[in-house]
Amino acid sequence: MSFSSSSYRLTIPHPPHPLGPQDFSPLHTLNSCKSTRELKHIHSYIIKTSPILQTHLVCTKILSLCAKFPDIDPSYVNSVFAQISNPGVSEYNAIIRCFSGCKNNNSLIALLFYSELRAKGLIPDKYTYPFLLKACTESRALREGQGVHAIVVKNGFVLDLYVVNTLIRLYAVCGAIESAQKMLDESPHRDLVSWTTLIQGYVKMGFWKEGIQMFFNMSDANFLVDEMTMVIVLSACAKLGDLTLGRRIHGYMLDHKVNFDVFVGNALIDMYLKCGDADFARKFFDDMPVKNVVSWNSMISGLAQQGEFKEVLKMFRKMQRQGVKPDDFTIVGVLNSCANLGMLDLGKWVHAYVDRNRIKADGFIGNALVDMYAKCGSMDEAMKVFNGMKCRDVYTYTAVIVGLAMHGQGERALDIFSQIPKMGIEPNGVTYLGVLMACSHAGLVEEGRKHFSEMSQVYDLEPQMEHYGCMVDLLGRAGLVNEAEEFIRNMPIEPDAFVWGALLGACRIHGNVELGENVMEKLVKVEPEGDGIYVLMSNIYFSANKQRNALKMRKAMKERKIRKIPGCSSVELDGVVHEFRKGDKSHRKTKEIYSILDKMTSHLRNSGQWAHTDEFY
Repeated sequence: MSFSSSSYRLTIPHPPHPLGPQDFSPLHTLNSCKSTRELKHIHSYIIKTSPILQTHLVCTKILSLCAKFPDIDPSYVNSVFAQISNPGVSEYNAIIRCFSGCKNNNSLIALLFYSELRAKGLIPDKYTYPFLLKACTESRALREGQGVHAIVVKNGFVLDLYVVNTLIRLYAVCGAIESAQKMLDESPHRDLVSWTTLIQGYVKMGFWKEGIQMFFNMSDANFLVDEMTMVIVLSACAKLGDLTLGRRIHGYMLDHKVNFDVFVGNALIDMYLKCGDADFARKFFDDMPVKNVVSWNSMISGLAQQGEFKEVLKMFRKMQRQGVKPDDFTIVGVLNSCANLGMLDLGKWVHAYVDRNRIKADGFIGNALVDMYAKCGSMDEAMKVFNGMKCRDVYTYTAVIVGLAMHGQGERALDIFSQIPKMGIEPNGVTYLGVLMACSHAGLVEEGRKHFSEMSQVYDLEPQMEHYGCMVDLLGRAGLVNEAEEFIRNMPIEPDAFVWGALLGACRIHGNVELGENVMEKLVKVEPEGDGIYVLMSNIYFSANKQRNALKMRKAMKERKIRKIPGCSSVELDGVVHEFRKGDKSHRKTKEIYSILDKMTSHLRNSGQWAHTDEFY
């Protein structure tokens, strides 16, 4: 007898006697196994102490237990099966079931054992085919699954409900949703699993309306739904963003007394938030008798998607007060909110929490930290996180490149970008947006032209409006205003306000009044209510000493009832963000603030650093 713990290859002599009544203790011990490790330890003990127990029954029992553990070693399963002399259909079913749950295409080994079963003249039963189909499903092996389907029809098992449901799942998972629908339509027997599997297939493929229609069809067929079905249907409503439909589904659940467990509750919160009814989502959340971390995350992510970043932080503080431990999704949601609010102190606190709890600052969390530090103006800290990350993806590099570009470090951003191909990572559209911004801010015209051409020719990325706008900004800042205008004329898509605005901004920098007037005509057609158009044009006139024209711009704004949106600045102090707008005197320390501003203005004037006053706004 030999035993190798590395490969789990066993060579065990066939026992001379069957398992007797006195040997039921090890069998009972096997039944109590809760993990792969426990199973192997008990099996090892049996091998070493009682070879006589290595019977057909014990090996079959071990096989059935292996099927419970998805992380089982295939070589170990194979070696156990090899100890069974003259295996029958039930033993083949056991090993086919084991391999049907394996990952990395090991599940298709189940088909080899099926072929061996047939070669021995054994006749498969109704339990064989669901496991074979599951193996094809796990490996997304549609062609092999279709072959098994043909055998199922030939052998007369196509009417078995368990087999039908497994076939529906195979086709749904492999993207053959029409075949899945056909299976349901042609089957004389259906149950809740049949309908739910098909609904889930539609929803996962992005056919949300079709999935919801299947739900209503199921309801019309007088099937009572369960919690799992409702979670899937609510997720489809959330994807559609259809509040009316979402409320209708919620009403159905109330009418049919569906159990509102924590999973259904979380799905409802997510649906209402994504459909735009944050107030009801918050009320429902507050009334939930049982919440888990997913409940809190649903609120945090939903509020963040609506731009309610302050509410996100309030929710996070409430979560802490109630002693709920945040997970990775919570941390990412909070960091994103800190980034959008510029709350560096809280972002640092979250970073300290990550370090304190030995959470790896890689993946989503690392990317969120880099983005937070970059947007809060702390590029040194962003680079520290970036340099400390062992696993970086395109989002990591993009966050750094965009951050460096925003802070005027164009050449450094391009240096980071040059590392991407060496890492085997392909840039995306946002990456190139950061690259073009970097070129624009650094005045690198030729570099910008090269990268703009490269994104479509090398990476097959179709330039979007933002990319064209960045190129116009790049050329305009460099004084190539006429070339920027020609670039717009040759665009394959109709320029929007962003693109024309970039050219008007270039006219402002270089004092090109005539072109500015032409651009303004285009802009007024695209965005007639845009206050920035009139402000920029009035400043162009003012810089060119055409005050009368500048006054006309102001008069035109008044006639059209267009008001300039007042500028807003913010500062974080002791974890609180204070916002200030032009002429705002609502802050409780307004007198002290304006007193300091007056002193600063006086110092600037005395030192000759007073700002230019040649602009109307």
